[in-house]
Formats: sequence, structure tokens, C-alpha cells
Amino acid sequence: MPYPSTFPPLDIPEAVDLWTLLLGDRHRDFPVTKEILTCGETGRSYTWADLRSASIEFGKGLKALWEWKKGDVLAFYTPNSIDTPILTLGALWAGGTVSPANPLYTVDELAFQLRDSGAKGLVTQPAHLATALAAAQKANLPPDRILLLGPNRDPSGRIRHFTSIRSPGSAGHDDARPPIHPRTDLAFLVYSSGTTGLPKGVCLTHRNMVSNVLQASYVEGSQWRSRGGPDGQGDKQLGVLPFFHIYGLTCGVLMSVYEGWQLVVLERFDMERALRAIERYRITFAYVPPPVVLAFSKHPAVDGYDLTSLKVLHSGAAPLTRELTEAVWNRLRVPVKQGFGLSETSAVVCCQVVDEWAKFMGSVGKLMPNMEAKIVGEDGREVADGEEGELWLKGPNVFPGYFKNPERTKEAFSPDGFFKTGDVFRRDKYGNFYCVDRLKELIKYNGYPVPPAELEGVLISHREVADACVIGVEDAAKATEVPRAYVVLRDGVKASETKAQELADWVATQVAPHKKLRGGIRFVDQVPKSPSGKVLRRIMRERAKEEQRRSGAKL
Repeated sequence: MPYPSTFPPLDIPEAVDLWTLLLGDRHRDFPVTKEILTCGETGRSYTWADLRSASIEFGKGLKALWEWKKGDVLAFYTPNSIDTPILTLGALWAGGTVSPANPLYTVDELAFQLRDSGAKGLVTQPAHLATALAAAQKANLPPDRILLLGPNRDPSGRIRHFTSIRSPGSAGHDDARPPIHPRTDLAFLVYSSGTTGLPKGVCLTHRNMVSNVLQASYVEGSQWRSRGGPDGQGDKQLGVLPFFHIYGLTCGVLMSVYEGWQLVVLERFDMERALRAIERYRITFAYVPPPVVLAFSKHPAVDGYDLTSLKVLHSGAAPLTRELTEAVWNRLRVPVKQGFGLSETSAVVCCQVVDEWAKFMGSVGKLMPNMEAKIVGEDGREVADGEEGELWLKGPNVFPGYFKNPERTKEAFSPDGFFKTGDVFRRDKYGNFYCVDRLKELIKYNGYPVPPAELEGVLISHREVADACVIGVEDAAKATEVPRAYVVLRDGVKASETKAQELADWVATQVAPHKKLRGGIRFVDQVPKSPSGKVLRRIMRERAKEEQRRSGAKL
């Protein structure tokens, strides 16, 4: 039998869309003048009321300027900004679908997402405009469909800033919201890098997102919500997670708007900037990936700041070691708890509560309300508590399928409707889940997905490379996986350390920065493959582990 959530079921409203949940007329226990979004560097901020009015204004402007229709896709190619939620929620008000992209994407990577999603507009910042324009051209998106956000404008004046998008308010102009059907209309189209082929568009409906905000609010909000906080203004979150990732989008932006947390936004993670923001704004908690937890445990600058406002850190996006958890506690007396989620589940699947972080260290916590899970062995049967198997999930936050990809969608679900995560888990008798390994071969560098097949394709395109296999190897010093390539050179090309560095440097020019071969290149005589020609990466992973054992190295 499937495991039910140990939390009581929640009432998920059928007719409420995401914008209405966050910015509608519901009763809330914080004033509309509460600051919700603050730039950690400049102090520029928006209240809840500012966010609501600005999002409506932008939504009306979209309808007026671009004749925006329900279902049209607005893509984002930008680092974190306190303006991002305005445009995101404005597009949702107008019935649109939001598709965020990694601001480190290359022209070709961004162009693929624009084409595949059918984006009708693109939001970026001046520093990323050149890449955005080149990608838009490849995707046949005209320059007048590009908008800028942030404090800076286009020096040439060619590209509009979002603040110029206004509804004319003229008679006969349609300023009404289109009707939203939460079960079928998409709120977000996020792209999840697969282990084979191109990234897949993950369809997330309004009901998916409403469900996950309410699930997370019940588990997270109830334990962190404080009427006072260290300065009497309530809890404050450090916004270092990227908003283009479902983790930062749901746990950072959406939860802050719903709960009334003040989200202090940093464009990107920098330890000194993060420490200054914690001290200046009296931050009470943060969602972070393991490398940031590592920085709190070891970075020398930590001792120079007053971090006494911190109540808890929550780690996600990749497994966290017990040693890191204990190191932060020993240094700062700040609990570090864990959670687990995926793009396909609107983010949060499991979450530890603060009171249990030490008792069940290493666990990612208990299943969210209204969810069911199975842990399934290789024979397709459910395993007993304590045994390992693939985690399967069902719940209102689980996506309906991949965009324009019925074959992948069918493969992703069991006949009885459970989403097959591809991750190996076990469950204890108390209902806590533990992430053991991944069946999927996606590499996670600092929480960013790195598809090995993509890097293999890049390498094989090089004139001196005959074949390649890419795997993830653990870098203990950085607390993350890094990509490593095993390469077969063409006849007549000599293997050497110089050649390995030359190839690694070349790959770095072809891919986004997080996809660099930080684990190096090893030369081999052949790449192991199955009779059907599939690369057997598991064999190379075992080889890498053996090399590590023999050398005693940490990488």
C-alpha cells in the first residue's frame, strides 16, 4: 500500500488560481503595507500592496501592448531582482504562463527554450541583453517583444523597460482578467534538463502551484511564522536562491508573498554580501543549497558578522552530509534541516520540521500533506520500511506531464498514476524519508542540473574526439558534484595533461559556466556501452570511485 502523508489533509480550493491565492482579497494576518521584497544591496523595496498594484498594471499593459491572450508564454532570462515577481505575477494576472530560464544559458540554450515554449515575450536585464537579442533572433522573436527589468535602462533606447508598459485605460479597452481554470491552465513552464536529449518543459498548473504553496505553508509557515521576530517585524528570508529555479521560485518568492515574509534579495550568492545582509536586515532564515551551508561552516568572514538573528537554515537541491550539518551547529548554533523536491512536483515533496532536525539527521523529512508515496524495488513491488527503492509520488502538486512530449509523459508515470522520480529512497518507521542515490544520471553542480548527454555531444563534436562519457564525481571540498569526462581520442592524437586541459577549456566556451568540466578529463581506450549502444555511465562511476579509493583523494 502507498505511504500516506503523516500530516492531516488540507482543503485545496478548486477554483482559486495562483495570483488570487497570493494577491487576492483573502484575509491575511499581516498589513498590506508590509515590506515583502527588498533589494539587499540598495534597500529598494516593495510592500505587498505595491506588488499587487504593480502586477495588475503590468498585466493590463501586456494585454494592451501585445494583445496578450490566455496561455501566452512570457520567458525570463535574468538574475534575481525584486522586479521579477512583479512581472511574473503580472503575466499570471493576464492569464499568461511564465517560463524562467537560467541567466547563464548560452545563445543556443536560450533559443531552444524560447522556440520550444513558443514564448511571446522575453524579460531580461541590460547586462544580458546581447545574449537575449541573439537568442530571440534565432527563435524568431522580434526585439520589440523584449523587456528590461531592474534599475538600469537600455542606453540605446531600443528596448523598453517594463515600467513603460501601461494600460491606456481607454473606453472599449479590455482590462478584465481572463477566466482561469486552475486544473488545466499552466502557471509555469519550467525546463528540466534530462539525462538524455534536450531539456523537457515541465507543465505546472495553477492548481499544482496553489497546492504546493498551501502544503509548504502548513509545514513551513506554521513553524517559522512569528508575530515579532528579532526586530518586531516578523520573519525575514535571505533571497539567494535563483528565481529561475523552482526551489527559489516557490520557497523564496511565492511563499514570501503568501506568508508575509520579507524577502531580502541578492542578485547572486556572494558570502560577504550574504553576511552583510543577514546582519543589516536581521534575517531569520534562508533556503540554501549545500555549498552555501559549507560556506557557513568554513568561511573565515562568518566570525566577523552578527548572525544571532538566524533561527534556521533549510538545505535543498542536493543531499547534505551529516558532517556539514554538525559543523554549522557547532559554529553558529543554527539548526540546518533538509527537504526534497523536484520541478515536476512544484518544488516541495518532503520537509523536516525544525524540532526534528537533530533527531533524524540525514533525513529530508516527512511527506507533504495530501501526498502519497511508494518506494518500489527493481521488481516493481513496494519495499518495506528501511529498504531502498525508487520513490514514486502522487498528489495535487505533481505535474500533469511534459510540454508537447506525450512519450516522455507516459514513461514518467506508473499505470496507477504515480510519478516515477528516478531517485532512490528509503523510509523509516516514523515516516521520515532518506535520499540514498539517483537512478537518473543528471549531475547536480551546486544545485544546477548538468545533463551528461549534452556535454558528451559537445565533446564528440570536437575534431580530435572519437567518443566520450560524462559522469558526476563528488568534490568534497566544494560539497557538490562536478562533471568529469572520459574521452576516447581519434587516431593520431596524443593523450596528455595539456591536451586534457585544452579540451576542457574548449568545452567551457561552448556551454554555460555551471556545465564546465570541473572534474577534469580522463583519457580511455573505449567508452563502455550496452548492446543497443547506450553509454553505461554506471561503469564509469564505479571506475571513478575505485580511482578515488586507490588514490585516497577527495575528488
